[in-house]
Amino acid sequence: MKVLYAIQGSGNGHLSRARDIIPALKKYCDTDIVVSGYQAEVCLPFKPDFKCRGLSFIFGKKGGVDFWNTYIEANIKEFKTEIKSLPVENYDLVINDFEPVSAWASYHKKVPCIALSHQAAVLHKVAPKPKNQDLLGKFILKNYAPSSMQFGFHYEPYASNIFTPIIRQEIRNLKVKDEGYYTVYLPAYSDKKLIKLLSKIKGVHWQVFSKHTQSSYEHERIKVFPINNENYIESLRNCRGVLCGAGFEGPAEAIHLGKKLMVVPMSWQYEQQCNAAALKEIGVPVIKKLKAGKLDKIKTWIDSDYKVDIQYPDNTDSIIKKVFEEHVSNVLMDKQWDTHYELKYDVSEKVKRELLKK
Repeated sequence: MKVLYAIQGSGNGHLSRARDIIPALKKYCDTDIVVSGYQAEVCLPFKPDFKCRGLSFIFGKKGGVDFWNTYIEANIKEFKTEIKSLPVENYDLVINDFEPVSAWASYHKKVPCIALSHQAAVLHKVAPKPKNQDLLGKFILKNYAPSSMQFGFHYEPYASNIFTPIIRQEIRNLKVKDEGYYTVYLPAYSDKKLIKLLSKIKGVHWQVFSKHTQSSYEHERIKVFPINNENYIESLRNCRGVLCGAGFEGPAEAIHLGKKLMVVPMSWQYEQQCNAAALKEIGVPVIKKLKAGKLDKIKTWIDSDYKVDIQYPDNTDSIIKKVFEEHVSNVLMDKQWDTHYELKYDVSEKVKRELLKK
């Protein structure tokens, strides 16, 4: 079987997970790789067979996505060209981690596309959701990378097709220490904002990893570093706790390593709002926004010894095995895939017309 594994390159978590998934895939099939996006700092130890621009969300500096720059950077004409030119028809199957070019190419060319992503779990009807529903955010999440079959990752296995997080081996193999400082990864906030607020918490040392600087510097008890995978892992290994956004892999790694964790979900980012709801259910403290009014909550968290006690199993191979077994059983049940088979893509008619029109 020949498989195209498609990875969203706009977030470090997708590429971090891929480091373990790709070797597992290669045990089962002939695997090629496509990556789209340009906002990640984690590199793959595998050379992609295809690289696309795709569609990326641009981080702002006030706690959310910079929608204006996201719109400016988006090139829908080029995106449509990439959809038409990516040769998904040369593969028996596309396995997709929230990557839009291969997802829409698969839809257009009637190739089975299996979602294997955190987003697939977030959209599941039984997964935790925020009290205030973001209809636009949900619409974007649903239509960004459509698929014909879904498997997901989440903090807990809420359904039979939802698995616990894949913790990359370089995190699993760490020998953890506590050197008393706190690691910060809040890329949607400016360095100036972070320094202004964190410096008000006396006696605490911070290591901040920033998307907004190219070189390291220090302000009182706050060290600021450009994002670097090796440096971040070392900081995570030795820290007492982690203050970060409500992404997926970052909080999951902190939990697995037994670190204290507090999250600040990005504003107007539906996936992170859902993650925050899920993390709150398992006992992780959540603050809606990083501002002066929340300093007391941060101080209370620092003074507390409480941390979530969860060890995530190393089950990457069994997950990939299940994905293939269920795909094969689906094929057998429907006898075969062919150009007349109606793949079950649940996407908006409006989006389909816009992206697939000539």
